[in-house]
Amino acid sequence: MQVEEQQNEHTLDYKGQTYYFCSDHCKKSFNENPEHYLTHERGFVSERKVAIVGTGNVGTTFAYALMMSGLANDIPLIGRTPEKVKAHVMDLNHGMMFVPPTRIYEGNYSDCRDADLVVITAGKPQKPGETRQDLADKNTEVFRQIIPEIARYNPGNLLIVTNPVDILTYAAIKFSGLPMNRVIGSGTVLDTARFRYLISSHCEVSPRNVQGYILGEHGDSEVPIWSNVRIGGVPLRQYCPACDKNCPTGELEDIFSQVKNAAYEIIKGKGSTYYAIGLALVDTAASILRNENNILTVSTLVDGFYDIHNVCLSIPVLVNKNGVAKTVKIQLEDAEANRLRSSADYLKGILDKLDIA
Repeated sequence: MQVEEQQNEHTLDYKGQTYYFCSDHCKKSFNENPEHYLTHERGFVSERKVAIVGTGNVGTTFAYALMMSGLANDIPLIGRTPEKVKAHVMDLNHGMMFVPPTRIYEGNYSDCRDADLVVITAGKPQKPGETRQDLADKNTEVFRQIIPEIARYNPGNLLIVTNPVDILTYAAIKFSGLPMNRVIGSGTVLDTARFRYLISSHCEVSPRNVQGYILGEHGDSEVPIWSNVRIGGVPLRQYCPACDKNCPTGELEDIFSQVKNAAYEIIKGKGSTYYAIGLALVDTAASILRNENNILTVSTLVDGFYDIHNVCLSIPVLVNKNGVAKTVKIQLEDAEANRLRSSADYLKGILDKLDIA
């Protein structure tokens, strides 16, 4: 496909997107091989707007990772404490000479109006002694206030990050009135990344060579799908006997235990998790903004996957510019399917106690 040059000397159009370049060299490299440049190089940024609602550790780390990625050039930060938002905006803008051209600024809900994606990290943290139900009660009320305002300005894609993310993804669908495919939660994208990393570390291969999923709730009832784990395309159950490590079978469950307890361990050490989720959000946003058709384990409203209905949880779905394009029906063993249904039942138990019409 031909690259179209615009009047602006640092601007090119390609496949319906406008790209801005920080130098003539970058522009020339893009012109010579656009697909290679998009995959491997820095120095450009597409004309896309991503609004971030919530300026805590997760929201601001995502903003930092997003400006580094070149995925968007317009990033309003929307928070409830003006002084804090202003400080984050100043801090990020002071690094602007080191990243692709990006506009980061203090915003309000009206700045969601023409955003290609709105990412919501706003909410109250879970306090010591509080249950998941307590947290759901608090943040459902937060969403009852903010989601209609956001949806009033932007009927596009919403990416929910606030915990408990499965409950709040469901609440966002109900409060926004948007099509269910347009409202997705970060779900178990991070849990799946942890799963693959820990398997790769144990088996001494690159995480990129590991395929496998964590499904269900982003929380204690999540389910490892061991039957689908592959290393270099080889099913784990074939790979392990051929490996010379001779690991005890119990080590697999130890790996999953580390996945499930990772957040607790990190929170105990430094208060909260934000680096890996920030990167996971960039990856999810890229699949939407670049129409990449990636298969991700985001939280979505499920209707029929292994007889699960009317609850949001993570299953493998195809994610593109329309949000969730379709469900990928992977084969689960009976025990895995039963655990997934139990996870759904747990989430429904929380939903039943909430006032969500």
